[in-house]
Amino acid sequence: MELLSPAGNVEKLYYAYAYGADAAYIGLKKFSLRIKADNFYEEEYKKVIELKKQFPEKKLHCALNICFHNDDIDSFIRDIGYFKQYPIDAFIVQDLGVVPILQKNFPDAALHLSTQASCVNREAVKMYKSIGFKRIVLGREASLKEIRQIKDAVPDMELEAFVHGAMCIAYSGRCLMSSLLTGRSAQSGFCSHTCRWDFDLKCRPDFGSVSCSSSDSDRKIISPEKAKQLAQSGTLAIEEHSRRGEYFPVYEGDDFTAILSSKDIKMIDHLKDMKEAGLDSLKIEGRMKSTYYVALVTRAYRKAIDALDGKITDEEAAPLIAELENVSHRESTTGFYYSRADADKTTQGASDSAYDLCATIGRKFSEEEKSAVLKTASETKNKIQSELDSMHPKAREARLKDYQKNPERKITPIENYDGWNMYEYEPLNMVDYNSELEFISPDVVFTPAKKGEWLLVNPENASVRNWVCNGHQCILYTKYDLQKGTLLRVKDNGYVEGIVRDTGR
Repeated sequence: MELLSPAGNVEKLYYAYAYGADAAYIGLKKFSLRIKADNFYEEEYKKVIELKKQFPEKKLHCALNICFHNDDIDSFIRDIGYFKQYPIDAFIVQDLGVVPILQKNFPDAALHLSTQASCVNREAVKMYKSIGFKRIVLGREASLKEIRQIKDAVPDMELEAFVHGAMCIAYSGRCLMSSLLTGRSAQSGFCSHTCRWDFDLKCRPDFGSVSCSSSDSDRKIISPEKAKQLAQSGTLAIEEHSRRGEYFPVYEGDDFTAILSSKDIKMIDHLKDMKEAGLDSLKIEGRMKSTYYVALVTRAYRKAIDALDGKITDEEAAPLIAELENVSHRESTTGFYYSRADADKTTQGASDSAYDLCATIGRKFSEEEKSAVLKTASETKNKIQSELDSMHPKAREARLKDYQKNPERKITPIENYDGWNMYEYEPLNMVDYNSELEFISPDVVFTPAKKGEWLLVNPENASVRNWVCNGHQCILYTKYDLQKGTLLRVKDNGYVEGIVRDTGR
């Protein structure tokens, strides 16, 4: 099975590839449903081309999954020349209006049907195959049993399904709530994530064909017959706490009620069932999630798939899979895969991560580059000593006393330590020498970074930095042998296990 990971920007695309994805999906400009993601624009195609050269076996999918209006079609046609500069292997679309345009202008790119098209049956799959689609990203409502039936009916069609992340409201993410309650259309990429707000389920006496008395509203339990009657009538509605008087109706189907799908899909313990169902690709949701999220979730599913395929043992995969708990997440569900009833269970907020991502580690310096930094350190050391030697003895004594009292003011050039390496260091959050740091990489759960075995270096004068934060130029000087793409995380001292945030992703 292919592992498909999200990439909201160039950095996330790199980490999706580096941490085990077989393919990644991106959005371009304004034509994807995650319009608030950074997405790709201007000359970033050059960086994407270089990444594809670095990972030649990896695929690149592009989401063009909005509902296109006439102006959108016109804009897309004008931008085709720009899109052609990206090394796109497949387009993910829901609007059939763009299909002939893509087939004409991108004959070598495969067509993948978006989950937004709500394809959940074999006859629809046959139809999409007839017009040129290579893969179907199935609607989230398809069960594993139904997927197996579709694969048996159309064995040469590739099938893809979500394996982890947000479900969105049924049907298949076609959420009307955002537009109704905020005026922001989810179908145009402006979703306000209303499914994660704080709602009450109540009866509306003025709505529907069946009324409900105040006594019914106050009761916690009503008869199954009355509950079904209320649900099928449209009398039930949900009301968000901060928007009193604004109602979203709830309707009952024959065998389930589809209201909200605010939980995260998590199928990592059920990959064998997904493989047996005939799925060709497993998709992780999250183009708006952090680099840390993309890396760790991709790594966990990579190792789980490798264990399933016998490439590594279950014991080797287990600690990497367990790291899923160390990224921010909501309560999990198996969605519609086993039981429709499970998909109806909702949640609010998300669990905090016990860690903050504080830096990304780039390439290792060559011996020549390392020697140049050490030479700068030697020159800085000589300059400082010369300045001290030229000072009046009393001034020099005062300067040295000030250094003893305020050691942070002293410029300390680095020394040459045998066996130590230098790396590009991109700070994202504040780090100082009291921070409890851990290195994480594609194949290692984490390595504690022991104090005294790493230094943060100012590249301007090759001196030790006591602390760094986002925006500081910095080199990591350490005894550890690190691979490019290593992440540096720090324990969040404010983290409390079990605490759930009320807002955000």
